[in-house]
Amino acid sequence: MRAEIRDNLLSALRDGRDPWPGIHGFEATVIPQLERALLAGHDIVLLGERGQGKTRLLRTLAGLLDEWSPVIEGSEIGEHPYEPLTTASRRRAAELGDDLPVTWRHRDERYVEKLATPDTSVADLIGDVDPMKVAEGRALGDPETIHFGLVPRSHRGIVAINELPDLAERIQVAMLNVMEERDIQIRGYVLRLPLDVLVVASANPEDYTNRGRIITPLKDRFGAEIRTHYPTTLADEVAVIRQEAALVADVPDHLVEILARFARALRESSAVDQRSGVSARFAIAGAETIAAAALHRAARQGEEHAVARPVDLESAVDVLAGKIQFESGEEGREDEVLDHLLRTATAETVRAHLRGVDLGILVSAIQSGTLVTTGEQVTARQVLAGLPALGESELYDTVCERLGATNEGQRAGAIELALEGLYLARRVSKETGDGETVYG
Repeated sequence: MRAEIRDNLLSALRDGRDPWPGIHGFEATVIPQLERALLAGHDIVLLGERGQGKTRLLRTLAGLLDEWSPVIEGSEIGEHPYEPLTTASRRRAAELGDDLPVTWRHRDERYVEKLATPDTSVADLIGDVDPMKVAEGRALGDPETIHFGLVPRSHRGIVAINELPDLAERIQVAMLNVMEERDIQIRGYVLRLPLDVLVVASANPEDYTNRGRIITPLKDRFGAEIRTHYPTTLADEVAVIRQEAALVADVPDHLVEILARFARALRESSAVDQRSGVSARFAIAGAETIAAAALHRAARQGEEHAVARPVDLESAVDVLAGKIQFESGEEGREDEVLDHLLRTATAETVRAHLRGVDLGILVSAIQSGTLVTTGEQVTARQVLAGLPALGESELYDTVCERLGATNEGQRAGAIELALEGLYLARRVSKETGDGETVYG
């Protein structure tokens, strides 16, 4: 099976195919290390903070297996017809010869995932004596009395253990022989099976001291220990959000960018506990929340198209605060920190997209007394209708063109972003209350 993975990986690399679909930001760091480990046939543990894509990366490993592979029909551990391992399968192969029934197993069935929990038992992972088989008259030392656990059942496949340090140390000890000697020890009985299992695992580095640890002998069994990380570029961060978020409304690119910048700013903030990390799921949940806010507004106000606007970002902050672990000295300042960093992310996005656009005529119109009102339940049409007239100026069209806004909802959101940029630059004022925001 390891040779199978090696051959398929080499084939993909030679053909220029990407064997890691949906993985962003690891191309120059994690992926080369992972590919070298797989070519070497090593068991692998991925270390990284929450939300760095460790589980997603492990799941892509199944794509390196052959799409279909033969197994002995009825085999408990998926044995190859030419290489039966258990006593029962060897007996059937000897009796039936070429008539041994064979079935085909898809590669998705050869990848098994287990979330390590403190209540996981040796029987779950390795196996145990089946009392029903003993009751049928078999001797206790008979290999056929054993009920195999998750790891032996993954023979000729991949077994992934998430949050490995959460596994009790005595359970980790039970895996030592499986990973090195490839035999099974159950209740003092040793069953030697040349198991072909690739063991991969994920762990958070802080778990070594907080909730648990990977015992030293087990760490030594893993041939490769690879550190993951959060996306290093803004483009990768945006790509992850776009790929993973299940959006129920249109979320323009500039709002996704604000959320990406927001998450990155949190990862650099001294007020946030960086040992816990700021998961990519933070920005993903933020995008889904503002999409839901847009859909909610469209349903209540009868809008034809549900389009998220900058005003919806406030609703995201309200529900995302619980995803962040702050430093112990920041009690009571959590909302202040989040609001400040969101404003910073918004200002950076405005500068990136509207740099060079002269908004002076809009500032003058607002300073002349015109108020622009928006809010959670204010429709895009109402926002556009309340904008000050700028004569023959094409400012609004320029802003919308810069932000790729075409329909009514997108245009209202683009101009809202420009107004928010003016407020953050202290060129106009803003008052918020009763679900409405007024620029003046």
